Amino acid sequence: MAKVLLSIPDKFLNTIDELASNEQRTRSELIREALRTYIKRNVTFDLNKVNKDAELLENILD
Repeated sequence: MAKVLLSIPDKFLNTIDELASNEQRTRSELIREALRTYIKRNVTFDLNKVNKDAELLENILD
């Protein structure tokens, strides 16, 4: 697994650490899950946009 170095404001990191502790998981696990959720939401949005655009195009061509 690759390691990534990133800068996060101290207050934000404290919130992340508090959430991770409350959920009894590591900081890395919490951040990975947040990124998975972000990626899934954006991929789904892009697919919905593609489908909507295709439908609009079909309506124009009919």
